Amino acid sequence: MKNRMLLVVLMLVCVLPVMADKEEKVDDRINQSAIVLKEILAMPDGIPKDLLDKSYCVVIYPSVKKAAFIVGGSYGRGLITCRKGHDFSGPWSAPAMFALEAGSVGFQIGAQATDFVLLVMNDSGARSVLSSKVKLGADASIAAGPVGRDAAAATDIVMKAEILSYSRAQGLFAGVSLEGSTLRSDDGANKALYGKELSAKEIVREGTVAPPASATRLLEILRRASPAHMMK
Repeated sequence: MKNRMLLVVLMLVCVLPVMADKEEKVDDRINQSAIVLKEILAMPDGIPKDLLDKSYCVVIYPSVKKAAFIVGGSYGRGLITCRKGHDFSGPWSAPAMFALEAGSVGFQIGAQATDFVLLVMNDSGARSVLSSKVKLGADASIAAGPVGRDAAAATDIVMKAEILSYSRAQGLFAGVSLEGSTLRSDDGANKALYGKELSAKEIVREGTVAPPASATRLLEILRRASPAHMMK
């Protein structure tokens, strides 16, 4: 019995630091996402406010780099937050951790890190992204998001696309197509953050998951920038 108890104690001693380390890394991802969003929204020719107001969800991938082990590919870790309520008209939800697997944008990513921000623009796009692993361009339509003055002339693009995507690298911000890339819930990171297994849909849509303290800054930035959903 004593040997069994000793084994349990030793296992906890080994596991708890690993869990704490994972949670710390997830918190850092949330903080980096908040910084990226704040800086991009402050740019004169950044994401147009009317598009942010019309968005149902926002996906942020900070510091995505080209993955040397994937030919022409890249891998990123970020998060998603959506407006709560059955009609996506409520306040911004607790963030769910998300992963990006991108093969077709490898040529755009070099040694410098690239930040990506995606706006999910309608109900079908949000439900598709949150349902399971989704391939952009196949399971959900995506287009390079218009910026600054170009937004007014891009009504057709905005109306047709379920998702609008943007990138920032070396200080340059632009709409970029992520067609062919895959988005999925980062279940391991969600478990590390919330202490139990939760899907991205459960976190952002059911409205019962309280945001962690590390998400306070991110959600405040979104609340200030777009407090209400402007329906089309």
